[in-house]
Amino acid sequence: MNPQELKSIMGSGLLSFPLTDFDAEGNFDKKGFVQRLEWLAPYGASALFAAGGTGEFFSLTADEYPEIIETAVQTCRGKVPIIAGAGGPTRFAIQCAQAAEKAGAHGILLLPHYLTEAGQEGLAAHVEAVCKSVKFGVIVYNRGQSRLYPDTLAKLAERCPNLVGFKDGIGDIELMSSIYLRMGDRFAYLGGLPTAEVYAAAYKALGTPVYSSAVFNFIPKTAMDFYKAVAADDMATQHRLLKDFFMPYLEIRNKGQGYAVSIVKAGARIVGHDAGPVRTPLTELKADEYDALAALIEKLGPQ
Repeated sequence: MNPQELKSIMGSGLLSFPLTDFDAEGNFDKKGFVQRLEWLAPYGASALFAAGGTGEFFSLTADEYPEIIETAVQTCRGKVPIIAGAGGPTRFAIQCAQAAEKAGAHGILLLPHYLTEAGQEGLAAHVEAVCKSVKFGVIVYNRGQSRLYPDTLAKLAERCPNLVGFKDGIGDIELMSSIYLRMGDRFAYLGGLPTAEVYAAAYKALGTPVYSSAVFNFIPKTAMDFYKAVAADDMATQHRLLKDFFMPYLEIRNKGQGYAVSIVKAGARIVGHDAGPVRTPLTELKADEYDALAALIEKLGPQ
């Protein structure tokens, strides 16, 4: 797939990040991962991000990563495109990007670099190095310490033709507006705040009508219903689902640091698609939180 095809896919519908399956000892569970992808693929996501943030990219080793991407590509070939997560220090991000390209992924989402602060010049050099290491499309993710500004993105767009997507995980409306107004249709845009459904209507008004859904991992029908309501400006359905599910869900998610991933793994376990434990430093939901989530899911009905 060439970069422009990836850009087109980004704007065509809901995207999601499958969980990465681990066994009881915390090792990659290939069989479970295949079954997860086979379950999720028919629900209608326009692309799936393998080894993304919800897929615990930050915990994966250099040996595990290629197998995870290869498994996703092979399992979903002809069903749904696979975009690989890549990130960390520049050389490791390049290693991941090249492994993903070799495995047949359709592009990468370039996750934040590392914890150290970096100025725009350094961030631009990092993104440019990764882009120039591959031929397929790259989506850059504004989140955490990796915060790119309009002038920097404009320069990167000139230097890197395969940089075709921008995902926002910061939620700075002024910054997002300035990026969209500066870059226009040079990029495809993706909403990427945790539990993106809460921000979906606002981001659509900013020129970002597409987002990635974490809850697709355990309530895929509801996730698709909500996306269709956003696409159709059906505020009644959006408000009903926000009130009945998403806002109470946020109350549980916000009880623990790192729960944005932990609660999704708990949800998958509740609906019978257990992905195993989260890896440290993440922690599991407490028993009462798990029960509260189970009650919320039950109210939604069959998926």
